Amino acid sequence: MDNDVSAGSGITTVVGRLALGITLLAFGLGYTEVIDGVSAADAVSIAQYVGGVALFVAGLMAFRDRDNASGTAFAALGALWFTWAVSADAQVSANAAGLFLLLFALVALSLTLAGGDQLGQGAYGLFFVSLLLLSISMFAENDGLAKVGGWFAVGAGAVAWYAATAALAHWPTSVPRRAAGRGVTATG
Repeated sequence: MDNDVSAGSGITTVVGRLALGITLLAFGLGYTEVIDGVSAADAVSIAQYVGGVALFVAGLMAFRDRDNASGTAFAALGALWFTWAVSADAQVSANAAGLFLLLFALVALSLTLAGGDQLGQGAYGLFFVSLLLLSISMFAENDGLAKVGGWFAVGAGAVAWYAATAALAHWPTSVPRRAAGRGVTATG
């Protein structure tokens, strides 16, 4: 374990979160269509190699480091991205695409509920909402809802990227909690 990295289980977690963050940002920005001429389909290469292969390898490395939480998260999400990327050109029904996204939304929900640090839970929670909205948008064939789901993916990617960068740069990685009953007191 790298003592210079304060969040997660060390450098493996940092690499995994960077890979997840970059992939989520590309994927989410594609769905938002905020950049002219860029769609989710343009994220396929990033999803396959960075989100799929690199994230899966980070998961295996985390398992080697006995970090089962990161290993499970990165390996499962690596499988998601690789599968999404290699099947991007396949002609499937909107319902089949919606089911795929819904099943991986359940994986993201499990990762959120599994606990861990605040930034990790935040990234997985936002990703869960993104996948759920994208799934519903596929079932309902609603492009507006897909854009909202894209923005949640962008948010998740930004949180994952921040978590990795914060660990390397020694920035805050959690929100301090106040003790109960403490706060600003009014003087009369």
